[in-house]
Amino acid sequence: MTAPKIKNAADAIEYVRSRDLPFVKIGLTDVDGIMRGKYMARDKFESALEKGFGFCDVVLGWDSNDQLYDNTTLTGWHTAYPDATARVIPESMRLIPFENDLPFFLAEFEGYAEAACPRGVLRRVLKKAQEMGFGVSAAAEFEFFVFEETPHSVREKGYKDLKNITPGFFGYSVLRSGVHADFYHELLDLANKMDFEIEGLHTETGPGVLEAAIRVDDALKAADKAVLFKTYTKILAQRRGWMATFMAKWSRDWPGQSGHLHSSLRHLSTGKGAFYDAQAKHNMSDIMRWYVGGQQQLMPEILAMVACTVNSYTRLIPGFWAPTDSAWGVENRTTALRVIPGSEKSQRVEYRVAAADINPYIALAAAIGSGLWGIENQIDPGEPIEGNAYAVEHPKERALPRSLGEAAERLKGSKAARELFGDTFVEHFAATREWEEREARKAITDWQLARYFEII
Repeated sequence: MTAPKIKNAADAIEYVRSRDLPFVKIGLTDVDGIMRGKYMARDKFESALEKGFGFCDVVLGWDSNDQLYDNTTLTGWHTAYPDATARVIPESMRLIPFENDLPFFLAEFEGYAEAACPRGVLRRVLKKAQEMGFGVSAAAEFEFFVFEETPHSVREKGYKDLKNITPGFFGYSVLRSGVHADFYHELLDLANKMDFEIEGLHTETGPGVLEAAIRVDDALKAADKAVLFKTYTKILAQRRGWMATFMAKWSRDWPGQSGHLHSSLRHLSTGKGAFYDAQAKHNMSDIMRWYVGGQQQLMPEILAMVACTVNSYTRLIPGFWAPTDSAWGVENRTTALRVIPGSEKSQRVEYRVAAADINPYIALAAAIGSGLWGIENQIDPGEPIEGNAYAVEHPKERALPRSLGEAAERLKGSKAARELFGDTFVEHFAATREWEEREARKAITDWQLARYFEII
């Protein structure tokens, strides 16, 4: 079934009533970008469209393992975890094919919780862009490994000796995609039906690893699509007895998994691309240069918003297609920022520091917000890096934090981040990343056991 175009609450109510549906499904994202939601009865849904609905604010107060933060002020035992008000986004409706075309609606927090809501922080950045006279287009692309495993089997194996759907290196393989064509087609079809259309899907380098490029859209819709893609790719895999992981790096033996973000600006007054200047070197307008300059300068300060897990930092090492500082280049895949020259419509910048583990709302807010800051302050990025960025000695101020704890500390101290994203968001998000780092330090790893158990 094709989903109708829903423009407002009245359209949503009319559609649900026309099918005499007793329930719909609602989802919003937590701090880690994980979709949390529930089935909602029709009368409750209609009321929610009018007045909002209550959603326990614990989803902003716990980690990806449902463990409660002990270092946040927005919510916690001291506030008794009340319901925060959330709003349904009627125009976000999709139909879930394997739930009898049940309507699915995105939601977001409002009121006091909006300051820390991932979708809310991106909306605020895009409002700033609008006030500056720009519309923002964006797209995400993700790499993800797929395994012939289940949530039970990976735990029973202790996450060791996992079976990938294919062995070895074989990027862009027609053979592999032909053998598993049913999965590829299921994913492509699901993406079309649920409006996160994939414009490219292929094998990457590694066992069972795929890369998907999601079609470009306005930035808020692009983030919605990225969240839905990650969620429903995992659902689709598990429904067939497989698993997909979007960890930044799941094995020391294989490259990490990127979550690159593309963005560009257009002038709202004319609709023309703001990054393109046919007379300039690499077709880069001053606006694009300043945008790249802002991204480059602020990346070390706001990296926690992009490299958001302890695991993220295992990917940011030389020689594995991931950057180690905020260098930029033109068509250079060894730099953190890759300028892609093209036509007025296609000229864009790729934010390559991002991995597949990102919260798309927060990572896009960081990438776009820092670019806007660069335009405001006319930050020139200097000359692009040519050749291997790993072999170049970079200014110390462009070095990226090497751990999540260091990145969280840099974020808390960033005046620009507070101006762009708000004090409440910065304090809350940084605290959640400090918690994540502290939880990781409790772990006794296999490496520690092998290193110290007998010999030390």
